[in-house]
Amino acid sequence: MINRCPGQDGREIRAEFLRCPCCGYKVEIFSDEIRRNCPKCGQIIYRQKLPSCADWCRSGRECLGGRI
Repeated sequence: MINRCPGQDGREIRAEFLRCPCCGYKVEIFSDEIRRNCPKCGQIIYRQKLPSCADWCRSGRECLGGRI
């Protein structure tokens, strides 16, 4: 039997918008992504913190053994 994280099916991923620091364009970034390129000017936009499955997955606490 293969053990998989219950959050790996992708249905718990959320989208948000960050402003490009160069051109001000609203760039869509998903909760499992660290960075995106601005489609308007090409600037790389980084999240303020690295995403963790515990941030967006309802099963995160269970997978991490209650350590969050």
